[in-house]
Amino acid sequence: MQFGDQRKVAIVGAGAVGACSAYVMMISGLVSELVLVDINRDRAEGEAMDLAHSASFIKPIKIYVGEYEDCRDADIIVYSAGLSQKPGETRLDLVSSNLGILKEVLPKIIDREQDSILLMVTNPVDILTYAAIKLMELPPKRVIGSGTVLDSSRFRYLISDHCKVGAQNIHAYVIGEHGDTEVPVWSRANIAGFSVEDFCIRCGHPHMDIELISSKVRRAAYEVIARKGATFYAVGLAIRRICQSILRDENTILTVSGLLEDQYGIKDVCLSLPSVINRSGRERVLDLPIAKNEEEALHHSAETIKSIQQQVDLSPLEAPEETLSRKLPQNVEFPQFTGYH
Repeated sequence: MQFGDQRKVAIVGAGAVGACSAYVMMISGLVSELVLVDINRDRAEGEAMDLAHSASFIKPIKIYVGEYEDCRDADIIVYSAGLSQKPGETRLDLVSSNLGILKEVLPKIIDREQDSILLMVTNPVDILTYAAIKLMELPPKRVIGSGTVLDSSRFRYLISDHCKVGAQNIHAYVIGEHGDTEVPVWSRANIAGFSVEDFCIRCGHPHMDIELISSKVRRAAYEVIARKGATFYAVGLAIRRICQSILRDENTILTVSGLLEDQYGIKDVCLSLPSVINRSGRERVLDLPIAKNEEEALHHSAETIKSIQQQVDLSPLEAPEETLSRKLPQNVEFPQFTGYH
C-alpha cells in the first residue's frame, strides 16, 4: 500500500471510543479524510458535526458520516463497533454478542482483495481479531488488534510514577491477552539500559512492589469504569499511535494483537507481542527473550483465549449475501456504542 498526502481512515462504531479516536486523529493532522459509520446514524452525524465545527482551528480535513461501502477505499478501517463491558463483566464475557455483530458487519466493510488495514478495537479484541482473519480469510499481517498497546502504556506510567522518570524513557511491555491473563514483562523492563530494580537502587527510590504494579495494570480498566463508566481517552490515543505507525510507515515496535505462528511454541491464536508496524500492517513479530515464569504465563494466556475460540463458529463467511441474511443472536441489541479497555 502506498500512502500519499491523501490518507483516509474509516471508523466503524461512533461511540465513546470511536469518537475519541476520531478526535485525536483529527487534531493530530494525521489524515485528510475521516468517515464515521454507525448503525445509529444520528449519533454519528452529531459526532461528525461537532468535530467539523473545529475546522478553523486545525489542518484541513474532510469529516463526514458514511455507509459501510465507504470503508472500501480506506487506508485503515478502525473497528470499534459492539456492546460495551458492564460492571462485573470481563472482556471475554462479550464474545457471543460482539462476534454476532462482527459477522453481520465485516463482509460489508472489507474483502480478501482489499488493501485496507483492519484495526480491531472491540473487545474481546484478541478473539475478534482472530475471528476477522478466519471469517474473511484475510492476510494475517493486514489484521491488527489494538491488543496491549494501552496496557503497555499503563505499565510504563506506573513505573514512571514510582521512579520519577518520564514514561517515554521507560521500555516495558505487556504481552498476551488484552485482559485478565495479560503478562507484564518485568524481566526486560528497563530505564536507560538499567533494569528497573537497579535503577531504583542507584537513584535511592524505594523497592518497587512488582505484584502490586502488575495488579494495577490488569485492574486499570475496572478501576476507571467504576468511577466514570467507560475508558476512551487513553485507548483513543493508542489507536492514533497505531494508525500513525501504519500511515507514516514508521516501522514502530508496538504490542499489537496478531496471529501467532509458533512464537514461544504458540500457534493459531491472536495475542499481543512486540511487533514491527508499518504501511504493510504487522510486518514481523519479535520473539523477546523473557523469563521462564513469564513464558509460562503467556502460554496460560493463550490457552485461555483458545478455550473460548473453540466454543464459537468461525467458519469462513462464503458470501456477503448469505452473511447479511443471517440473524443476530436474540439477545443482541444495538445500543449506543461505548468502549471499555
